Amino acid sequence: MNQRMLDAVNAQIQAEFQSAYTYLAMSARFEEMKMSGAASWMRLQWEEETDHALKFFDHVIRRGKTPELQQIKQPKVSFDTAQDAFKQVLEQERMVTRLIHGLYEVAVEEKDYAMQTLLHWYIDEQVEEEDNVETIIDSLRLAGQSGQGLFLVDRELGLRSPEDEEE
Repeated sequence: MNQRMLDAVNAQIQAEFQSAYTYLAMSARFEEMKMSGAASWMRLQWEEETDHALKFFDHVIRRGKTPELQQIKQPKVSFDTAQDAFKQVLEQERMVTRLIHGLYEVAVEEKDYAMQTLLHWYIDEQVEEEDNVETIIDSLRLAGQSGQGLFLVDRELGLRSPEDEEE
């Protein structure tokens, strides 16, 4: 792994941890809104994004390099409705997708085949992430901003478990 690739992976590790931190802040906001299902969903998303960062971290180490952790900024979380929150999540996931694609381009240019192989998993994962969030947004749109429909969607979000993420 050359320095250009290492720098790009270090930036991706930071982006994954930044996403995790944002989702944890969103979890706290949902707790404040008394939406424990959505709070639980966000906490699991925090864990998943942390796992994504660590997968890159471990890959760098296995390749004989040392990851350099970068600063994580305080997340700016502001939403009044679950639908607004999940629209922000979708934008966050789309940004991560763009970063993964850019990282893949560097891996191709640098002929880093091991990184390309690893990134195939991330590319597939991002397709799944975006699809899951779009489905939640659709459910929230159909449910409305309050009442029984929102209650049911929140309850469904709370049913997500770590085992659901294993494949």
